[in-house]
Amino acid sequence: MAGHEIPEPKDRKPLADPGSEPRTVEEARHACDPAFRHGVVVGFDGSTSSERALAYAIGMAGRSGSGLIIVHVANRLPTTVWAGCEPPVFVDVPDHRTEVLGLELACADYLSEVPWVLVERGGDICHELEEVGREYAADAIVVGSTHGIVGRIFGSVAGRLARRAQRPVIVIP
Repeated sequence: MAGHEIPEPKDRKPLADPGSEPRTVEEARHACDPAFRHGVVVGFDGSTSSERALAYAIGMAGRSGSGLIIVHVANRLPTTVWAGCEPPVFVDVPDHRTEVLGLELACADYLSEVPWVLVERGGDICHELEEVGREYAADAIVVGSTHGIVGRIFGSVAGRLARRAQRPVIVIP
């Protein structure tokens, strides 16, 4: 239809302010929803121990009237495994598990009790949980304990996090 214009909706907001400077990735990463400040951070990967940690964190957030920040740390592998190069360079491995976990959490009835957000990160689990805790000024970080030989050989996430964290760490058995 030549000459016919579709009017813009009056309530439409611009996606970006044309006069503003673009933010760097680092600035955008540290911008968090203020509704979740002083919330409870919980590490979640779908395992049994992380499900127990999530259940505890839901109760803790509900009792304190705060939000729940669910963190899934995606896999990162060193390229030295394949290329033999130095220094180690890390490659993000496509991890569709976050999408699956997000859908499972969105359908979960037990999460209707508290406001929650799912945050995906890539890298070292301990570092990323502590970083998210710092960004949201979290009151606590809740993680599940590691069972098995791998945790005993390489050290558990809970143990490493408890030694280095700047906020309370609650380990759920």
